[in-house]
Amino acid sequence: MKWSTAGLQVVISILNLASAVMSEIKTTATIAFTIRLASDSDAPALAKLRYALRSSMGVVKEPEFEFLNRCATWMKEHLKAGSSWQCWVAEKDQELIGCLWLQLVEKIPNPRSEPEHHAYLTNFFIQEFARGKGIGSELLASAIAWCNTRDVHAVILWPTERSRSLYQRSGFAVRDDLMELLIRPVSREK
Repeated sequence: MKWSTAGLQVVISILNLASAVMSEIKTTATIAFTIRLASDSDAPALAKLRYALRSSMGVVKEPEFEFLNRCATWMKEHLKAGSSWQCWVAEKDQELIGCLWLQLVEKIPNPRSEPEHHAYLTNFFIQEFARGKGIGSELLASAIAWCNTRDVHAVILWPTERSRSLYQRSGFAVRDDLMELLIRPVSREK
C-alpha cells in the first residue's frame, strides 16, 4: 500500500490527537482513596512522607535512616490519645499517599465569648502521582470539620506558593494583622 503525504499527515494528526487525549485521561483520572485519622502505627510511613516533603525543599543535612528513626519516634509519641497533635492521612490500597498535621494551640483564658484555641496546620503533603485529584481538598476539609467541632478560633499556616490556591478555595485569606519574626531563618539551599 502506498501512502500519500497528505494521508500520512492525517494519520500523524490522528495519532497526535489520540496521544493528547490519553495524556488528558492520565492527568484527570481519579484515584480511589480514603481519609482517616492517623494512629501511632502509621508513624514509620508518616516519617517517610515527612522526609519526602522536606528533602524536596532543600539540602538534607541528616542521613535519611537517622531522620526516619528520629521522626517516627516523635510521631508515634505525638499520635497518642490526649496529644495536642492530630494527623489525617490519605490512603490508597493500604498505603499512605498523603497527610496533614494539625496542632491544637491553647490560648490564655479569655473572659469574652471567644474560642480558646488556635489550630496550626503543617506538614501537608501529597505524593506527586496523586496531586490534582482532590485528595488535598479532602484532607483539608477533614481537618476544618474537626476544628468546627472543637473550641477553635482560627486555623493558621504558612503556605507555599503552590498551595495558596487550595487554601483560598477553602476560605483562607491573607491577613494583615499577623506578624512573624524569624529567629533562625532556614536556608533555602537546593
